[in-house]
Amino acid sequence: MSSSATRAAGNESGNEAVKDTGKDTGNDQASGPVVREAVAGSPLRRRAGRLARPALAVLSGVLLYLSFPPRPLWWVAPFALALLGGCLYGRRARAGFGLGVLHGLGFLLPLLVWTGEGVGPVPWLALVTLESLLIGLTTLGIALVSRLPAWPLWGAAVWIAGEALRARAPFGGFSWGKLAFGQPDGVFLPLAALGGTPLLSFAVALCGFGLYEVVRVGADTRRATAALLAATAVAAPLAGALAARPLVSDAAEDGTVTAAVIQGNVPRAGFDFNAQRRQVLDNHANRTIQLAEDIKLGKVKKPDFVVWPENSSDIDPYAEPDAYAVIDNAVKTIGVPVAIGSVLAPETGPLRNTMILWDPVKGPVDTYDKRKIQPFGERIPMRSLVRLFSSDVDRVQRDFGPGKEPGVFDMAGSGVGMVTCYEAAFDDAVRSTVRAGAQVLAVPSNNATFGRTEMTYQQLAMDRVRAVEHSRTVLVPVTSGVSAVIRPDGEIVQQTKMFTADALVAEIPLRSTETPATRFGPLAEYLLLAVAAGGLGWTLARRMRRTP
Repeated sequence: MSSSATRAAGNESGNEAVKDTGKDTGNDQASGPVVREAVAGSPLRRRAGRLARPALAVLSGVLLYLSFPPRPLWWVAPFALALLGGCLYGRRARAGFGLGVLHGLGFLLPLLVWTGEGVGPVPWLALVTLESLLIGLTTLGIALVSRLPAWPLWGAAVWIAGEALRARAPFGGFSWGKLAFGQPDGVFLPLAALGGTPLLSFAVALCGFGLYEVVRVGADTRRATAALLAATAVAAPLAGALAARPLVSDAAEDGTVTAAVIQGNVPRAGFDFNAQRRQVLDNHANRTIQLAEDIKLGKVKKPDFVVWPENSSDIDPYAEPDAYAVIDNAVKTIGVPVAIGSVLAPETGPLRNTMILWDPVKGPVDTYDKRKIQPFGERIPMRSLVRLFSSDVDRVQRDFGPGKEPGVFDMAGSGVGMVTCYEAAFDDAVRSTVRAGAQVLAVPSNNATFGRTEMTYQQLAMDRVRAVEHSRTVLVPVTSGVSAVIRPDGEIVQQTKMFTADALVAEIPLRSTETPATRFGPLAEYLLLAVAAGGLGWTLARRMRRTP
């Protein structure tokens, strides 16, 4: 058999020459003698060839960043993953790792620039570098499984394994940048109700890698099976999302209530936002009293309950009588239960980031302590070491400690689940709150630290995905904006402007139905992790068979 016939047979079976030898040609089947001779004869072309993939890996990361809110460009994400898939296809593990790090830098440097707001570039660059290294581990695995038949399936599952790792380690994980969180306006969104954020991310990755595979094999009529699998990788997520559409509903199963969220605003943005803690508290109390006046004048309907933001009272009302009196007066004036975001400072032990349920007659009657404590924000791991790089760690003089139980407040007969700020990024924190009886979710937040950056919009996108995932209205009171009311179908029906005192009052549906994502929790993620393990195991077995 001639060498050209051998290559054709190898192409038909899906086992290209690069797969059989394990060698990294660097040009993915551009193996014709004319091409090899041209490349070999041109140092400039060789240099351009070496730089092309790294440049495209960075570009894929930038495109993925552009697909995230506040830009409504969700559809760019699959194309970004297609470009990344083209960079990784057929590459060795080492090249896959390096290309993934470059992709991570292109993606996360602009996405997470807000983490350096007020404290300089060191924390931002350190976080981005760490997360990019973890993405590099992910793409290392994708490069390995790219040599398998139907590789988009295995590659997308490995991507989910990488997201699962980043959501858990180190220091409890950092979930920002999940593909799912860039899709609140996308066609894939209903899949969140079926399998949570892992399935939604998987759909984006599978579609993206499938798009590259369609381009790679689509023109080769001798590879009908491979082309069919590639087309299926693109079509299956779209079909799945369409099939999951009936799971998305904003019907009022348990009736409706009128809820209000208060945005009191802060004296200044940045890390010194709470330098005038009493002013922040007064702002929220005064805006609540103003809402009561608006109700008397018939401008708005009286709410059944009110939610204040996280850190709306950084003065411990249990320890400071003046703060207690200010809150109690505001709650009595509005005349309905209010959830207050406060910082509690016990005599010993860590601080507590606490939501307090305040009754207009009985005063404080229930509390919820935030369970997911932000590392290097609310607590400082390895403080003495980190101080060598940034003295800003000493702004957090006393670490916060985590709560243990989900918090669902009985507010005028409605189960209102508290998911405080950073917790919205974690699947288990939100799901456990719904499972504990929440008919409505509240995500009280404090984004004043990060000024007018995109952080607040990124978090709002998370809240929209969570609304669909668990089929619950999500109330988002924020100290400085953007506060919002999100329906169970992910639609924002009301929102505030940034750094503007305001109040939102809306009639919202109460729901108790559990979506499959709520009921089965991490099952979809575990299944996808098993697929990833299967792909990597298959790759290892193939390599062992080739080893003499």
